[in-house]
Amino acid sequence: MSLAPEAIQAALQRVTVVSVTHHSAHCVPAMARTLSPFAQAIVVDNASDDDTVAQLAARIPQARVIASPVNLGFGVANNRALDTVGTPYALLLNPDCHIEPEAVAQLVATADAWPDAAIIAPQLLDAQGRPELNYGWLRWHWAGRTAAAQGPLCVGHACAAAWLLRCDDRAWRFDPGFFLYYEDEDLCARALAARAPVIIEPAATAVHANRGSVRGRSPARAEWLRGYHHSRSKVRFQCKHRGRSEAARVRRRGLWSGALEMLARVLLLNPRLMARSAGRWWGLWTARDQFTLAPVPPSAHQSS
Repeated sequence: MSLAPEAIQAALQRVTVVSVTHHSAHCVPAMARTLSPFAQAIVVDNASDDDTVAQLAARIPQARVIASPVNLGFGVANNRALDTVGTPYALLLNPDCHIEPEAVAQLVATADAWPDAAIIAPQLLDAQGRPELNYGWLRWHWAGRTAAAQGPLCVGHACAAAWLLRCDDRAWRFDPGFFLYYEDEDLCARALAARAPVIIEPAATAVHANRGSVRGRSPARAEWLRGYHHSRSKVRFQCKHRGRSEAARVRRRGLWSGALEMLARVLLLNPRLMARSAGRWWGLWTARDQFTLAPVPPSAHQSS
């Protein structure tokens, strides 16, 4: 569906773009091009050690930049921005994502057509323009196999690299217990339990340079942290939505398979993958504190 320029501009006025940066100076020029049509934007910087904040101020003057002295994590940083949004919708957009104004207007039109929906997500494309599988059903039911939606589709979860989120009295927030990874799947699961649909709109697309938003001075440390937080978040998600026994089973299996994986990485002499495997194993080892969570009931509060 082709939208008139005035309709696109009217839709953009109802949207605030929210982005979270962390060692993301290399993304700022592209972010500036993507955000140039938007009058409202909020960027939370998670203690970057490069000149991300300075570049944001210089290249995206319309954006409000919140420079955190510590890394808050993805969910908490987004929550901080969302608490200040004054428009009906927020577009959560990773620094390594690009979306055209017409696609955002399409997301707004779909959200208007489905007022009970909590989240409207576009179809993500990789750098070559191929559809990514950025959505699926709840993972304990079945796994998604193809990115083949032909129209608006209610799904169990969608990747938060690009989300249109409703900002009214039913607004949703990320669980601050997830520092990185699984926070989007957790929010989607809670929305679904509360009968607030999560919808994929394939008529809107966004280009996603997967894992392209963070560089930093130490690639090995970045990989270690990715593995560490992914493991801890996986255990938290399982405990919260599947129960303690399932979380314990996932942890035990991960510790054994992770040890074998680390050995293989050492033999292959791949420092980057070895760092990620070591971080993943240590994250599982330290994840016992996540077992204090009780499963989420169907009436779970939106901000939990």
